[in-house]
Amino acid sequence: MNPILIQIGNIQIHWYSVFIAIGLILGGYLVLQEAKRHGISEDKMIDFFFLLLPIAFIGARLYFVLFHLDYYLSDPIDIFKVWEGGLAIHGGIIAGLLYLLYFTKKNHYSPLFFCDMIVISLILGQTIGRWGNFMNGEAYGPVTTLSFLKSLHLPQFIIDGMYINGAYHHPTFLYESLWCFLGFIILLILHKRKNIKLGSLTSFYLIWYGIERFFVEQLRTDSLMLGNFKIAQIMSLLFVISGIILCILSIKKWKKKYWEENYAK
Repeated sequence: MNPILIQIGNIQIHWYSVFIAIGLILGGYLVLQEAKRHGISEDKMIDFFFLLLPIAFIGARLYFVLFHLDYYLSDPIDIFKVWEGGLAIHGGIIAGLLYLLYFTKKNHYSPLFFCDMIVISLILGQTIGRWGNFMNGEAYGPVTTLSFLKSLHLPQFIIDGMYINGAYHHPTFLYESLWCFLGFIILLILHKRKNIKLGSLTSFYLIWYGIERFFVEQLRTDSLMLGNFKIAQIMSLLFVISGIILCILSIKKWKKKYWEENYAK
């Protein structure tokens, strides 16, 4: 696949950047609509996003760079070439969460309520962003056969895109994209329930994405490693455990009206 969408002279617009931008725009719109529904001003949310997006972006990049430190120390300028790929979602989530905790504490909001708003948009962004990986020819799985790919009834352009370095590969980007899209639909349905409890959407996201990423990461050939362990699998287990704990707590303790009673302006 050609990773470049448009090239005018020395200026290049990469598909990867386009898909990331689409995910951010759609996700941001959903969060703004949800915040408006709960009486949070658009100005306040713009203040929130003004720092959240760059902090999450930097976190995602630094997380990736730290696990390829030898390469980037030998050529530091490549650290800034984000259009070539190299954003680790776990790093973005960690950095974004830290800023969210700071922002909600400063403005007297419930951090769980903000998390519940954001996870719907986050998983949609992941659904879209994986197609940027496809266009970059990355985030693929082990070698497979053409007949296997055809048995999945994939469009021909995906099959062609999975022919990398002289062999066909599992489209792990697609497995994750479809799983995240299904999770997005489920979160939308859960969100509409009147008796939904505070933290339930966040716990579902952590469990849903954690399970998927653990198994898909087993197939990926470009995993970030810590010794003999794949970092994403370790993080996935932590996500699932955190999600289960949060789910138990939300059932016992927190209800959606808690935010309206204690944090509504």
